[in-house]
Amino acid sequence: MKELRTAFQELQQRVQKTERLLHIEDKRAQLRALEVTMREPDFWRNQTEASETARLCDALSKELATWEQLKRDISESLELIELAEKENTQHVDSTQTVDALRTDLQEKLTNLSRQFADAEFLILLSSKHDASNALIAVHAGAGGVDAQDWAAMLFRMFLRFCERKGFQVRLLEKAEGQEAGLKRAVFEVVGRYAYGYLQSEHGVHRLVRISPFDAEAMRHTSFALVEVLPELEDIEVDVKAEDIRVDVFRSGGHGGQSVNTTDSAVRIVHIPTGITVVCQNERSQRQNRDMAMKYLKAKLHRLEQERQYQEKQQIRGAFTSAEWGNQIRSYVLQPYKLVKDHRTDYQETEPQQVLDGALDGFVEAYLRFRRAQQV
Repeated sequence: MKELRTAFQELQQRVQKTERLLHIEDKRAQLRALEVTMREPDFWRNQTEASETARLCDALSKELATWEQLKRDISESLELIELAEKENTQHVDSTQTVDALRTDLQEKLTNLSRQFADAEFLILLSSKHDASNALIAVHAGAGGVDAQDWAAMLFRMFLRFCERKGFQVRLLEKAEGQEAGLKRAVFEVVGRYAYGYLQSEHGVHRLVRISPFDAEAMRHTSFALVEVLPELEDIEVDVKAEDIRVDVFRSGGHGGQSVNTTDSAVRIVHIPTGITVVCQNERSQRQNRDMAMKYLKAKLHRLEQERQYQEKQQIRGAFTSAEWGNQIRSYVLQPYKLVKDHRTDYQETEPQQVLDGALDGFVEAYLRFRRAQQV
C-alpha cells in the first residue's frame, strides 16, 4: 500500500500545481460573476449576448467540475489506503481483502491519471486568446478548379472537426467556384477554446492527388490559404473612419428572411492596407457591418502581430518571409498516402480520416511545439 499511497500523493500534488497554472481560482470567481449576471431580470433582452454568456458559464462549470471530481476521487482513495493500512495492522487475516482493495486502487489510479492527462492538456491552451471564439477564412489558391475543390474539402474538414468538439459554426461569407468547390468561405466558430484548437490551421495547405477534373488522370498539386483569427470583443485596434470604405450590396447564395431581397451585405475595405472583408449572411445590414468590422479588426490585429514578429526575427538574423510556397502542411493522396505538418513533423498515414475532421494529433503537436518555442 505504501507505493500506492505515494503515487496518489504525487498525483494530488500535480493536480494542485496544474490548478495554479490554469488559474482555477480566477475561473471560479469568473463563474460566480456570470451566475450573478444570468440572474438579472433583463438578462435575456439581448439574445445573442445572453446565449454566449450562457455557453461560457456552462463551459466553465464543466471544466471546474472536472477538477473538483478529480480532487475528490484522489482524496477518497488516500482515505481508503489509510483505512486499509490500519485494518492490515490490526487483523492478520485481512490480507485477502487488502489485496482486492489494492487491485481496485491500482485500476483507479490508472483511470485518474488518464483523466488528469486529459485535463492537463488545457495548459497548452493557456495563452492570451486561446479561450476565444475563432474567425476562419479559407481561400482557394494556385491550381484552378482543383484548388477550389481543395478549399471546399478543407472547409468540410473544419466543419467536421468543429462538430466533434461541440463548437457552433456560423457562416459569414461563401463564394462558390464556377465549376466546383469554393473560391472563398469565411465563418465564425463559437465555443470555449475554439481559437486555441484551430490556430494550428493558420497558413498554406498543400494537396497532391490525381485530379478528378483531369481527363488524363494526371497528378496535380493544389494550394489553399487558411486564416485563423481570434474573435476579440475588446480588441485595441484604432480604425479611423477616413481609412475605410464601406460598400453595401445584395447578398448572393441562398435566400430567406429578406437576405437576398435587400442591400444587406457589407464589404469593408481598409484603404491603407488593402484588406477587404465581406459579411453577407446576417439578416440586416447593421449585423453584417458589425460582424465585418469585428473581422477587419481581427485581421489588422494579426497583421500588427506578424509585423512585430518579423522585426524581432530580423534583429535575430533568422527572418524567413511568409511566401505562398511556405506551406504548413501537405496532404498527399497519390502516389502514397500521408499528411505531414512541416512545422512539427507530426504525420498521419490515413488522409481520409484527417479530411473527416480527425485533427487532434496535429492540434496537440502544434500546441506542444508552440509551448516549447515560448520557453
